[in-house]
Amino acid sequence: MEILDNANVIAQRDPQDALGIAAGQCEYFSRQFDAEFAARLPILNVVWAGMGGSALPMVVVQSWPQLRVPFEVVRNYDIPPYVGEQTLFVASSYSGNTEETLEALHQAEQKGAQIAIVAAGGKLVDIANEKNYPLFSIPAGIQPRMATFYFVNAFVTIVKSLGIVDQDAGELATTGDWLRGEISGWAADVPTEHNYAKQLALQLMGKTVIMYAGPRLYPAANKWKICMNENAKNTAWVNQYPEFNHNEFMGWTSHPIEKPFAVVEIRSSLEHARVQKRFEISERLLSGMRPAPIVVVPHGETLLQQLAWSFALGDFVSIYLGILNGVNPTPVELVEKLKKELG
Repeated sequence: MEILDNANVIAQRDPQDALGIAAGQCEYFSRQFDAEFAARLPILNVVWAGMGGSALPMVVVQSWPQLRVPFEVVRNYDIPPYVGEQTLFVASSYSGNTEETLEALHQAEQKGAQIAIVAAGGKLVDIANEKNYPLFSIPAGIQPRMATFYFVNAFVTIVKSLGIVDQDAGELATTGDWLRGEISGWAADVPTEHNYAKQLALQLMGKTVIMYAGPRLYPAANKWKICMNENAKNTAWVNQYPEFNHNEFMGWTSHPIEKPFAVVEIRSSLEHARVQKRFEISERLLSGMRPAPIVVVPHGETLLQQLAWSFALGDFVSIYLGILNGVNPTPVELVEKLKKELG
């Protein structure tokens, strides 16, 4: 029996049911929040401070819904010098204890920024309660990388009354309903011969995964990279077209000829026509110098549908790859050990 069709093996290697959590993520698209953000001054720019899975959702926001004001994601201790009283500053940490985010929040407070908090617990929740900041609560018990669209939903809720985006939570909810049907074919009880996610995991087994996409689907390629690292405990890297053609393109042309990589390209019909052409030409010019790319064509008519579909597929593929790798997809013990040693 194929290992990914063995229910006992899956239960042993996925004891915290990462597959079940991946299947349930459609609910995050329509969850309601008890909080709302009211601006005291017009918002001229938006800064989201977060790390890892708490920053990943904002890569999505840069593709969808996109803002009509400058928007920056801060993944370190320091905030941009332009932050001020007309900045919407969102401090995001699933644990609520991420030291970089807490320091960035402190700096934003000193500059008088307008603040919202997105967290599941920890010090950020305490600060929100103490200082009466609007708190958009994420449910506990989910790894941050698996809660991406809960964070996206929170962001859309925060900015919905500010007049800086066109899209709203309604499109999120309908996309979640649509996605539920799409991912049913990737469930553990669907055999490998009919299960696209299992088939992809088998192709990636034993390889370092190199992800590519165009700018619009880059958030999904980045999500795959993160989930390969954390779910599968597998090395992976990511880049995007057209930047790829200006540097990394050349890196494939030298030794060794037999490269221990699996190349995955997410090719969307919604990318710029020139980006689509670059995929095709690059594949031809690099033939024989890199592994032939595994081409993933996202389902969906809208950008949000294609992003959601590609994100969910990355979850399932990386969890199945973790099972193949003989690891538990859920915990990230080395990350937790690092945090403890940092104190």
